[in-house]
Amino acid sequence: MSDKVERLIKDGKVAVLVSPGFGAGWSTWNTDLGESAIFDADIARAVLANDGTAWAAAERKYPDAYLGGVNQLVVEWVDKGTRFEIQEYDGSESLRELSPADGYVA
Repeated sequence: MSDKVERLIKDGKVAVLVSPGFGAGWSTWNTDLGESAIFDADIARAVLANDGTAWAAAERKYPDAYLGGVNQLVVEWVDKGTRFEIQEYDGSESLRELSPADGYVA
């Protein structure tokens, strides 16, 4: 699935979607979406536009997904090639960089 995900890249950094608010996560509550929930360029653009279109974009692209964390999404910029994971506690997601052998790759 990851090779089909369009990633938003700017100045050598990759946009990573993270839902830091408590209550519901985005990627951690939609693991069946795989890397699409983490790197989707359309949703990242909507989040960055801050115009209220992120929910509609997520609903259109992933109609069966749990959308509880969408309204709290932020974009974290990660250097391309950096390995990381998204951790979740009580719905609050956070990004953590990892060693070169683990996690997702930006």
